[in-house]
Amino acid sequence: MTRPDGPPRTNGFRTSRSRARVVEPTSFPLRDLLAEAFAGILQRPGRATLTALGTVLGVGTFVAVLGLTATASSQIDARFNVLTATEVTVEDVARTKDPFAAPGFPEDAGPRVERLRGVRHAGVFWPVRPPTGAPTVRSSPVSDAAGTGGANIEVTAVSPGALQAVMPRLAEGRLYDAYHAKARQPVAVIGSGIAARLGISTLETSPTLFIGDQPFTVAGVIDDVRRRPEMLMSVLVPDTVARGLWGEPTQDSRMIVATDLGAAPQIAAEIPVALRPDHPDYLQAAAPPDPRTLRSSVTSDLDQLFLLLAAICLFIGAVGIANTTLVSVLERTGEIGLRRALGARGRHVTAQFLTESGFLGALGGLVGTSIGSVTVVLVAWLRDWTPVLHTGTVVAAPLIGLVTGVVAGIYPAWRAARIQPVEALRR
Repeated sequence: MTRPDGPPRTNGFRTSRSRARVVEPTSFPLRDLLAEAFAGILQRPGRATLTALGTVLGVGTFVAVLGLTATASSQIDARFNVLTATEVTVEDVARTKDPFAAPGFPEDAGPRVERLRGVRHAGVFWPVRPPTGAPTVRSSPVSDAAGTGGANIEVTAVSPGALQAVMPRLAEGRLYDAYHAKARQPVAVIGSGIAARLGISTLETSPTLFIGDQPFTVAGVIDDVRRRPEMLMSVLVPDTVARGLWGEPTQDSRMIVATDLGAAPQIAAEIPVALRPDHPDYLQAAAPPDPRTLRSSVTSDLDQLFLLLAAICLFIGAVGIANTTLVSVLERTGEIGLRRALGARGRHVTAQFLTESGFLGALGGLVGTSIGSVTVVLVAWLRDWTPVLHTGTVVAAPLIGLVTGVVAGIYPAWRAARIQPVEALRR
C-alpha cells in the first residue's frame, strides 16, 4: 500500500518514504503498541480478569509451595534434632539366625549399654504373652461367675532404663526404678486412659490391679510419653518380675536407647558388640537418619510434589489464556482486517496480541505472587512457625507469569497475523 501524501501516522502505524521500495514499510512504535494492547484489554475487563485468573492460580501455587516447603523444612530440622536423632532401637534377631538360639539380649543388657559413653538411658521391653493366653487385667481380685471378668489390656515388660528412655510424663505417683526391679517387687505403671478404664481415680488408696491372678500395686499414672506412645495403652511392669512370672521374652523383645545429640550413630555401631561379643549378628541396631539428609529428602519430595501441582496450574492457566485470546482474535477479525487494510503488517498484529497476552500473564503473576506470599505468612502464623520465603522466588514468579502469557499467546497471535484484510472485511 502506497501512502505518498498521507499523514505520517495513521491509527498507530507510521509510514516512511523509500526510493527503492514500491510499498512503503510501516512501523509500529512501542508506545503505540502498548497503547493499542491496553485498549484491547480494557475494552473487555471481565474477560481479561478471567484470562489472568489461571496465571494467578499457577503463580500463587508456585510461590506458596516454595514458601511452605522452606518453612516446613526448618521445622522438620528442629524436631528431628530433638527426638529422632537421639534414639536408637535394637531388635533381637537371634531366632532368625539360629532357630535354637537363646534370647539375644542378656539379662543385664540395659545397665551394660548405659555404661557406654553418650548413653543416657537404655533398657529392654517386650509384650507379655503367657502360654495360657493373653492375661486379663482387673482392678478387683474377683471375677464374674464365669471367671471371665477383667479387661483385655496389653501388658508390657519394661526395664527401668527403657521406662526412662521413653520420656514419660507422670500425672500421679512415681515410676518404678532399679530397686523395684532388683527386688522383684510387683508394681505397675499405667496410662491415664487405662486408669480411667479400670476405675482408678487416685493413688492415695494404693490401688491394686490384677494381671491374671497376680496382684500388682499401681505405683504411677502417666498421661503422655514422647517416645513409644503405644506404651500408654499397656500396663507396664518391671522386666525382672515378668521374667519370674511369665518366662523369658520371646523374639519380640526390643531395646530402646536414649543418647546424647550426635552420639546415636556411634552408639548403634557399638551396642551389638557390647551386648553379644560372641554373636553380634544376633542384634540389629537401627541408627536414626541424619537430620540433614532426612530434611533434604523430605524437602525434595515436597518440592517435586507441589511443583508438579504448580506446573499443572500454570498449564491450565496457559490453556485458558490461549483459548480466550483465540476467541478474542475471532471476535476482532473485523478490527484486524481494518488494521491490515490501513497498513499494518502481520508482525504488528502478532506483536499486539503477544503484548496483550504477556501483560495479562504478568498481571496474573504479580497478583499470584502476592496471594502466595500472604498464604505462606498466614499458614506460618496459624502453625506458630517462622515464615521462610526466598527473594529469588518472589522475583522469579512474576517473570514466570509473563513467560506463560507470552507462550500462551503465540498461536492466537499467529492466527491473527494470517487474517487477510479482504476476508476479514467480508465478515
